[in-house]
Amino acid sequence: MYKQFIQNKMVTIEELSFGYRNSKNKLFQDFSLSFEKGKVYGLLGKNGVGKSTLLYLMTGLLVSQKGRICFNKIDVTRRLPITLCDMYIVPEEFDLPSISFRNYVEYNKTFYPRFSMDDLHKYLECFELDMDVNLGALSMGQKKKVYMSFALATNTSLLLMDEPTNGLDIPAKSQFRKFIAMGMSDDKTIVISTHQVKDVDNLLDHVIILDQNKVLLNESVSHICQKLLFVEISSDEMADEALYVSPSIQGKSMILHNKDQEESAINLELLFNAILNNYAQINQYFNISIIK
Repeated sequence: MYKQFIQNKMVTIEELSFGYRNSKNKLFQDFSLSFEKGKVYGLLGKNGVGKSTLLYLMTGLLVSQKGRICFNKIDVTRRLPITLCDMYIVPEEFDLPSISFRNYVEYNKTFYPRFSMDDLHKYLECFELDMDVNLGALSMGQKKKVYMSFALATNTSLLLMDEPTNGLDIPAKSQFRKFIAMGMSDDKTIVISTHQVKDVDNLLDHVIILDQNKVLLNESVSHICQKLLFVEISSDEMADEALYVSPSIQGKSMILHNKDQEESAINLELLFNAILNNYAQINQYFNISIIK
């Protein structure tokens, strides 16, 4: 059983410590975490908690002062071709050359052995774009769409996305959720770092919430919904037994202990705010070990 547990871990972060030179405080201190195959992870947290930094550490683009990060049991800081061709990161902000997207693909696809042109066309169609767009003439939102399409078409085992919905309009955010679902498979791991939790509702398999070098929550969506019940109610009924209450258009959004194993859809924004503002109440239902 333990051997199978280890084999399912695609990325392992062990006793990581990292801080920027111009900062007095470390972003991570003796920090450990892992990511399994075949899941879409939401890496959630307020701005400044280190979500983007963690993604760059996971690719080896940043190097920790202490600890180790392994991708498929290989230290990412070695930046070996066998790992680089099997991981892809979509940063929050990026520049693209003023060339046609078709030429961009031709120049870059050879670095990724499992790149699929058929998949690329499928993802572009999802965003209502084509291969002949000029990258220099695109808005930031459009650039993000074509870049994410290329990233998913590489079919790398690990895809890291930093605030992917920033710059997307409301219809495009809906398309994004469809786009990720289309590209997911059992041998892939997708990690989406965001503070815009509404944009990844109904998309995630697993939720990780970070705050100041701490993992406040690290649970599958199915387990969260087994323990917690998310409800919308127009009155104050059940407010006394609620673990967390927030005003909503319908009246009240509440998180309750799911004593009767009722079905409810996860409300990520409500959960996120509950964890940050009323951690002790939520923590009692999960075996969360806080990393100091």
